[in-house]
Parts: sequence; structure tokens; C-alpha cells
Amino acid sequence: MSGIVPKSKAKGTDICGAGENIYIIRSDLGCYMKTSNLNSGSDISISSLHPACKDGDHYLSDSDGYFYIIKGKKYRRVKNLSTDSEAEVDTLHPHFQGGDHYLTKFGYFYVIFQGQGTFRRTSSLKEGSYAVNNLDPNLRNGLYYWGMPNHCYFLKPGSEWGVQFCCSTYLRKDECTAVYSVHPDVVNFLPGGLSVTKGPSFGIWENIKTISNDSNTPVTWARKITKKVGWNKETMTQITHNWKIAASVSIETGALAKLITNVQVSLSAEYGGSHVSTENESWNEMTEEEEQLSFELKPKESVYLWQYKLGLGEEQVLFCRDLKITSDPNPPTEVPLPSTQS
Repeated sequence: MSGIVPKSKAKGTDICGAGENIYIIRSDLGCYMKTSNLNSGSDISISSLHPACKDGDHYLSDSDGYFYIIKGKKYRRVKNLSTDSEAEVDTLHPHFQGGDHYLTKFGYFYVIFQGQGTFRRTSSLKEGSYAVNNLDPNLRNGLYYWGMPNHCYFLKPGSEWGVQFCCSTYLRKDECTAVYSVHPDVVNFLPGGLSVTKGPSFGIWENIKTISNDSNTPVTWARKITKKVGWNKETMTQITHNWKIAASVSIETGALAKLITNVQVSLSAEYGGSHVSTENESWNEMTEEEEQLSFELKPKESVYLWQYKLGLGEEQVLFCRDLKITSDPNPPTEVPLPSTQS
């Protein structure tokens, strides 16, 4: 199974609209994507996220071009997510604390309480006045919600048609007549997105060498074996080919692709991951290395050399360094990498 990780399970990740652009914030990557169109993937650029703007519970923007980063009971208003310019911190009114999603539209703030099936509309997040409305049942299952000047949008749960989003004028009335597909270049940046564009992650033990002693006497086997080590840069950097990486981003294109791949395999199977940590593996570009091996084989004995590899879809993307030697022709069953936290 594969799918996009919902906002509720991806702290520091959110989607918001600002002017004519859409922003996808990824605190875990330390950057954000800006595009003028999710459907066509137009004008994609990647910029760094200022440390003070990371790890927000929610992100939204207003008609004056300010971004709001909500953390707990407070919010930080900034003009630029990369520079933290014009930063001001204020307290959310208790009426607007604890929302599941926040957005702006028609000059108002909307606070969605998804579990209750309601939303609150206000002209100020720090004042107490608001109007409450029921959220249309057909609009309650969005993974992310964001607003543009005259419409609100939400990312739909996965379906056989891939990753899609809906447009609606009123959250209280189901007018989701327009459904659009998210462009693959954008999907690649969403948490869990590689499982959609590349395929779910997998881990396998691959037999790279079998050594047999067909004689009736013990023999000593000693020689070098060649193995691939590292990550498949040629395959994985394709995901960033259409992204314009800003000079402010602290890591280059290849390193960003590595980080996205690393995060993907760390996810649970529900979101197309393998639930393993690869931080201690070599993320250098894939190379061939030689390793000297020596051991004694009994008469008529065979041994099998295994290497653990991780992949996405049909592509092997990471070749682990350590080998395992067994007398069993069947691949090992244990996973040699530590599990990630749930």
C-alpha cells in the first residue's frame, strides 16, 4: 500500500496558498516548495526554511502576504519563510486553539475542527469573535487544506486515480465540482510521494555469490569479491530535475534527493516505506568495492553471500555495505537495519 502522509502525522509539514502561489512546507527537509500550479507543476522552486520558521503545527498566509506559523497556543507572523523578516509573535485566542487545519480565504481565517465536522471563521486569530459552521460531510476527509484568494482547496485521500485535490468556494456547502490531479514533480516533494511516483519501498537480501566445494576434502577459499555500495544517484536525482533550487538552500540537488529518499524508506508500509533507518548506511554515489574474504569449506559444502538492498518500485536505490554469509540457499529473514520510531 502507498499514499501521502496526512498532515496529522507529519509535524512541520503543511500546504498554504499565498497570492497566486502554493507553498508546501517540509520542516524535516529544511525547505519548502513554491509552485504556481499544483496540476501542471509550473514554476517549481525550492527555498530554504529559516530555523525560526521550522516545525510549526500549522502554516497559512493572509491577503497581505504574511505567513503564519502556529505552534501550540502562539503564532509567528513573518513576511518571508526563508529570512524570517518582519517577525512578530502573538497568542491565539482560545477559540482558535487546537484546530486541525488553518487557512485564509476572502480575507478571513478559517479554523477547521475536522473531528467535530465544524469550522470557525474569524477576521483575527487573536480576537475572540467568530462564526461557526458545519463542515460539509464530503469535505471532511482532506489530508491537507489550504486557501487561495477566492477558493479553498483540500488534498484528497489516495485513490486509483493517484493524488488529487478539490476546489470549493464554501466549506459548509459541497461544491467540489472541480477535481485536479497533482503533478508528479509536486507529488515527489510530498511526504510519502515517492511511493506514488516510484512505487512502495522494499528491502531484499540478494545472493551476490555462491561458493561450493565439490571435492571430498576440505578447502580454503580466499579471494576478493566485488559488491555495489551506496545509493543510485542516477535514478533518484531524476525527481529533482524540474526543480529550481534556490542558492539559499544549504544542500545541493543530489543531497536533497538523498534526504527525500531516506525519509521515504523510513515511513511505515501504510505510506509506502520500509520502516527502517538508513542513517548509518553509505549515501555516497553508488560505487563498486572489493572485499577480501577467506574461510574453510567442508567437503560438498556450499556457502551463500548475501547483500541487503533497498528499493522503490522496481528500482534498487540503496546498496548496504555489510554482507551476510550463510549455509542456507534461502535468503535470510531478518532486517539488518534498525526500525524507525512509529
